[in-house]
Amino acid sequence: MSQTHSTSKTTAWIESLRPRTLPLALASIVTGSALAAWMNHFQLDIALMALLTAGLLQILSNLANDYGDAIKGSDTETRIGPNRGMQKGLINLAQMKRALIIVIVLTVASGIGLIAIACKKPEDILGFLALGLMAIVASITYTVGRKPYGYMGLGDISVLIFFGWLSVAGTYYLQAGTFDSVVMLPATACGLLATAVLNINNLRDIDSDRMNGKNTLAVRLGPLWGRRYHFMLLSGALLCLILFALFDLRSWVGWLFILAVPLLYRHAMYVLHEPTAVAMRPMLEQMVKGALLTNLLFAIGVVLS
Repeated sequence: MSQTHSTSKTTAWIESLRPRTLPLALASIVTGSALAAWMNHFQLDIALMALLTAGLLQILSNLANDYGDAIKGSDTETRIGPNRGMQKGLINLAQMKRALIIVIVLTVASGIGLIAIACKKPEDILGFLALGLMAIVASITYTVGRKPYGYMGLGDISVLIFFGWLSVAGTYYLQAGTFDSVVMLPATACGLLATAVLNINNLRDIDSDRMNGKNTLAVRLGPLWGRRYHFMLLSGALLCLILFALFDLRSWVGWLFILAVPLLYRHAMYVLHEPTAVAMRPMLEQMVKGALLTNLLFAIGVVLS
C-alpha cells in the first residue's frame, strides 16, 4: 500500500468519524455537570466517564449514518455535503461493519463503567442499562435497518430526547443521585440547539435527500417552512435559557449565554433569507459553533452564579 493511499484512507476514516460533531455531543454532558455543580453535586469521575460515553455514542452514530446511507444509496454525487470515506470508495461495507462492532463494544464498556461508579441503587442500574441500550439502538437505526427513523422525519425528536433531555438530565442524575425538574429547561435548550444543527444539515441536503427517499423533517416541511422551523428552534432554546435565568438564578453572571445571541441572530437571519441548499453549506459549521458557544457560556454562568 502506498503512503499516499494510506494517508487518503486515514483521512477517509477521520472524515467518517466527523470529529467536528463531537464537541456538540459533549456540550450536553458539560451542561448537566454544570447544573450538578450549581446544586453542589458535581463529581469529576462521573462527569469524565459520561463525556467518554457520549463521545463514543456520537462516533457510533456518525459511522452508522455513513453505513446506512451507503447501503441505501443516499450519498450520491448530487449531495452538497462533504464526501465521506464510503462515498469515495476508500472504505468498504465490511470494514465499516467491523468499525461499528468495535465502537459498540467500546461504548458498552464505557457505559457499564459509568453505571458502575455512579449507580448505587438496583433500580438505577437497570434504568441506565436500559437507557444506554436505547441510545445505542437509536444511534444505529437512524439510517440502518428496514425502516430507519431518520428516513421518516423522526431524527429531530430523537436528537431533542437524546442530546437534550436524557443527556443533560441523565448527567445531572448520575452525579446528584436524584432528579430535579429544574434541569429540564436547560436540557430542552441544549436539545433544541442540537436539533438546529441536524436541521441545517438536512436543509443543505434537502434536494438529494428528497430524490433518494430520505424524508427528513426538512424534506417534509419544504425549504421555506424548514427555515422558519430553524428560527423557532433557536428562539425556543434561548427562551428556555432566559426562563431558567429569570426564575432560578440569582446572579447576573448566569446571563452569560446572552453573549451568543448576536451570532445566533445573524445565523438565523441568513438561513431565513437564503433560499438555496448550497447557501446552507457554510452554515453547518457556524451552527455547531453557535450551539457550542451558547452551551459553554450557559454552563460557565451557572457554575459562577
